[in-house]
Amino acid sequence: MSGGILPEISFILLLLTLNFKSGYSQVVPSQPIRIMFYNVENFFDIYDDSLTDDNGFLPDGLMRWNLTRYKKKTNSLYKTIIAAEEWEPPPVIALCEIENRKVLEDLIYGTYLLKYNYSIIHEESPDRRGIDVCLIYRKEIANVIYYRYWIPAEIKRKDFNSRSILYTKILIGSDTIHLVVNHWPSRRGGVLAGENYRLMIASMVREKVDSLVERNPYRAKIIVLGDFNSTTDDQAIRSLVCSSDSGKTMINLSERLDDSGLGTYRYMGTWEMIDQVIVSKGLLFCREGIYTEPDLLRIFKPDFLLKRDPKYPGFSPYSTYHGYKYQGGFSDHLPVFLDLKIR
Repeated sequence: MSGGILPEISFILLLLTLNFKSGYSQVVPSQPIRIMFYNVENFFDIYDDSLTDDNGFLPDGLMRWNLTRYKKKTNSLYKTIIAAEEWEPPPVIALCEIENRKVLEDLIYGTYLLKYNYSIIHEESPDRRGIDVCLIYRKEIANVIYYRYWIPAEIKRKDFNSRSILYTKILIGSDTIHLVVNHWPSRRGGVLAGENYRLMIASMVREKVDSLVERNPYRAKIIVLGDFNSTTDDQAIRSLVCSSDSGKTMINLSERLDDSGLGTYRYMGTWEMIDQVIVSKGLLFCREGIYTEPDLLRIFKPDFLLKRDPKYPGFSPYSTYHGYKYQGGFSDHLPVFLDLKIR
């Protein structure tokens, strides 16, 4: 099969046969359900999209992005996803910095992820560069009931040039999980760059979360996660966690990691916890069904995702590019995952 990620179609057929014989694994109360988030750093295909500014990631572009590098990137992401859980890949994976549906299809159909029966939720966002947030999920474990992409109501869509927020309502067993996937505007140009957008997005998400909590005050199971381009003590994050009307109905599980000096992104030798997971009290303190605990949020940092920093002491994420220099790594962010248990 020329040009594909897997070179031999016979191997794909073998995987499908094995999958058919063994059946898909089922969720049981003793088996944690892993929710993963990963900023995959510019997962572009090699083709020009005339509607977005993807020129840097073309074969003749500034980054010299080509088919060989694209295939390596795809397989690197597959390796990370497979390694993120001991036995099988996570049932629900939220991603950001992906260009389009094609790169997701190459990831889940063109690698050994094929046998895990992933489905895709993706829509094009208004982002100028064409990068989006999305979800891939294993259909036999997570049943998606509804999804929608949000942008702040006070900004006209034609004027909004960042990533939309993905809301998904998921049925796992007999429990409903509300998942909100974020990739907030960048701080390039300084911390204040994009601050107004981040505050508006935080206010919108907070309003949506409050609406979910009002319908089911003590049982609403909500997970707000993503790359917020903000640290845990930034104003936008604080406004998302605390509401003037309802108080602190959301708990930022990432604060504990941040307070310990851990992070998912390294800037000038300092780790920053900008990929965060925020959950409702209903998910932490429920008496039955799916729940989680603060120490079930972890940063995934195996050795293969790290590389010695050439400028500062210690290690940094092994990124695909270091500036404009290609180094063939995985991403400039580390993934995070949250385990859900059942009682």
